[in-house]
Amino acid sequence: MSSNDALLKHVSIAAKDTILEAKFDIDGNIPGSGAFVVGLVAATPDYSHQRRLGIEFMNGEAVSMYSFSHDGTEENFDVKSVEHSGSTITGNFPMSTVLGLEKGHLMSAFSEADGREFQSGVPVEEAL
Repeated sequence: MSSNDALLKHVSIAAKDTILEAKFDIDGNIPGSGAFVVGLVAATPDYSHQRRLGIEFMNGEAVSMYSFSHDGTEENFDVKSVEHSGSTITGNFPMSTVLGLEKGHLMSAFSEADGREFQSGVPVEEAL
């Protein structure tokens, strides 16, 4: 994957009742071959507690949607909660994946391509 493919250009999250809607706008399209992951990292200001939420694609199709905490808690969700077309990916995570984050938490987005970090620290627009 070249550095011009599938760059995250805007990421937002919004609370919608019991759903956390995460929207990833990319510059380009979801790669049609190989593995591609977009996700969020939420952390306390001192990074002592972190959570990662991710959506994994294989050969252009969503194959996994997950959340895990650095305390070892992992959850997998139905990929039917992922919508994607062209340059927009939307994942509807349960709100419980971010409940308990204190005010002043840190949130950023990331992407990975074929198992390697592609982007990290991408700003996230929050409406919680």
